[in-house]
Amino acid sequence: MPTIGHPDGLHGDPGLQPERTTLAWGRTMMALVTVSAIFLRWLPHHGFPILLLFAVSAGAALAIYLTQRRRYRASARGIRHEKVDADTSAVLWTAFAGIALGALGIAVVLAG
Repeated sequence: MPTIGHPDGLHGDPGLQPERTTLAWGRTMMALVTVSAIFLRWLPHHGFPILLLFAVSAGAALAIYLTQRRRYRASARGIRHEKVDADTSAVLWTAFAGIALGALGIAVVLAG
């Protein structure tokens, strides 16, 4: 039975948890896009090694964008069936991207 306000009837969460999670992933994606733009601005000063930083941050942002709909639907289905599993792989990959960006950023600055 579809819920009011959701024609697809995916969930009836009055707190809109899937929407809050989607917004949080969207903020993470926009932060990575912003950082990617900053890396491109540093290209004249640090040279081509900065492109590796750009690739990691832009790739992480793209991965979040491409998987966002799947994550939302899984969360909404989980609420509907009263069994929500955390998407630990997405969190771990995002953490790995952050660690990689930090390590690569230190390496580029020290090498330059």
